[in-house]
Amino acid sequence: MIIKKLCIVFLLFFISNSIISQELVIGKERVEPGIIFIFEGAIKDIVYPQSINLNQNSTNVHIEARVNWDFVDVPKGTPKGGFVPYMRIMATVTNRKTGLKTFIDLIPHINLVDNFHYARNIALPGKIDDFYDVDFGVNPPGQYELSFHKDWADNFSKVLFDKKRFSYEKISFFEIAKASRR
Repeated sequence: MIIKKLCIVFLLFFISNSIISQELVIGKERVEPGIIFIFEGAIKDIVYPQSINLNQNSTNVHIEARVNWDFVDVPKGTPKGGFVPYMRIMATVTNRKTGLKTFIDLIPHINLVDNFHYARNIALPGKIDDFYDVDFGVNPPGQYELSFHKDWADNFSKVLFDKKRFSYEKISFFEIAKASRR
């Protein structure tokens, strides 16, 4: 009987946690030396400080970039799965029907589901049932955000990686835009 109750509690926890953390994976990329980028559309949320984040009632989705070290083939001393800080990530969301665009800078966020990530609430440039193209520009940390020791520079480079651009077409945010966290 105790095992049955524990199974029910676990199942309820798993189901409720899956609902809370519902996210649309837009794309996943690996950049050497072992950095994983997962671009997502998530359910809009209340984000603090509210003075620099759009109110969830004025937005449709929460655009995210989870940027972490991979768990395999990473440089010695790298925290496997750890957050990679100091990126500058921009996103452009383009309505395929009208051509209208929304430009956003993703900034560091933290929550209890993804922990550290880059994100912003946005209003889609059109209806929630339209299709969108999403373009992410990723700049590595600049010279004032990150310095490189000789051992790193000798084995890899004096930059973490070169600028990257990732593009995805015909994305539907419909389910995410209809969903609610609370």
